[in-house]
Amino acid sequence: MTLLTRWLPTTLQLHLDAWHMDDTTTQLTLRVTSTQALVHCPICRFPTRRIHSRDVRTVADLPWGPWRVVLHLQVQEFFCANGRCTRRIFTERLAPLVAPWARRTQRLAPWLVHIALALAGTAGARLSHGLGLGVSRHTLLHLLRRLPLPGVTTPQVLDVDDWASRKGQTYGTVLIDLERHRPLALWPDHEAKTVARWLLAHPGVRVITRDRSRASADGARQGAPDAIQVADRVHLLQNLAEVLEQVFNAPGKALKAVNEAHRQAPAPRPDGTMAVPVPPPSLPRMAQELAHQRQARRLALHQQIWALHHQGWPGWAIAQQLGVGKNTVFRYLRTPTLPERKRRTDRGRSLLTPYHTSILARWNAGCRDTLRLFRELQPRGYPGSYATVVR
Repeated sequence: MTLLTRWLPTTLQLHLDAWHMDDTTTQLTLRVTSTQALVHCPICRFPTRRIHSRDVRTVADLPWGPWRVVLHLQVQEFFCANGRCTRRIFTERLAPLVAPWARRTQRLAPWLVHIALALAGTAGARLSHGLGLGVSRHTLLHLLRRLPLPGVTTPQVLDVDDWASRKGQTYGTVLIDLERHRPLALWPDHEAKTVARWLLAHPGVRVITRDRSRASADGARQGAPDAIQVADRVHLLQNLAEVLEQVFNAPGKALKAVNEAHRQAPAPRPDGTMAVPVPPPSLPRMAQELAHQRQARRLALHQQIWALHHQGWPGWAIAQQLGVGKNTVFRYLRTPTLPERKRRTDRGRSLLTPYHTSILARWNAGCRDTLRLFRELQPRGYPGSYATVVR
């Protein structure tokens, strides 16, 4: 009992009455009684000794090894001796041990805060259960929200970028301190006046790295006219990718013809014979007709957008007139000819690609049973389906 008393959060004005260890739940329960004789009212700070009643609080504490610790804390309720006080009855405060209305001790709460800061919700809850703390992800997120925000120090190198709550439709603004690698602000809009207002309230920014949007450029120019604006590496690469896409989209049909001719060319085999590739099956007639109809609609839309553009219509007005997105309008206005549609980057590759050589060898050896081929591939690590092997 003496050893357990020394392990309590605080031995001041507490008395350990009993303890119980449950092997099934690996929980250690300590029954503790408060022994305070003189307390102060939390409202008027008037001292009193008059006890009204007693109550029991259940409080979680730090685990002792693999054992989860729970305190059954018997506290006292007192009468306020000040007749002018608005509080007539109050529960004694045990500030070094537990905060009012809290369900965990003062020394347990910082542990959970550190876990929440490092791992946040689900991952933090999983770690807390492994450590014997046993809290939910909602509790960890609630602790994060209650933390006071750190003070904002104006950085000399600031990053202004956008973030999407709904990609292609709703964008906000995020500010990053590149010197300390920490976020400074997160706004629901992406407008120049919002960026300029923050920069005017926090003078001293010398370098601003930003995205390619006009809002970021105008906001940086209005809020910090003396700061150097730098296009970050990601958006420079995006500029390069867009230019290369326009360059290669112009001769797209010629490049496609060259690629098809190279793909259909016979390839020499080690035994001196020539392997002729088998062309993929052609699309059904209905699918080809639908593809031609979609291509015709895209071509007509491209011509309408350029016709309105030549008449002086702005991009947003063209989008409203034709009932399409602004991004579509600006993408079509980048090239005078209709750009080729992008194909999937994983086209021609599947989970079965690493096993093509062995399947071809078994097929040429006379094995025509697809189910048998599928069962032979499974022990070798093939994770795909039987239907893929059949195709």
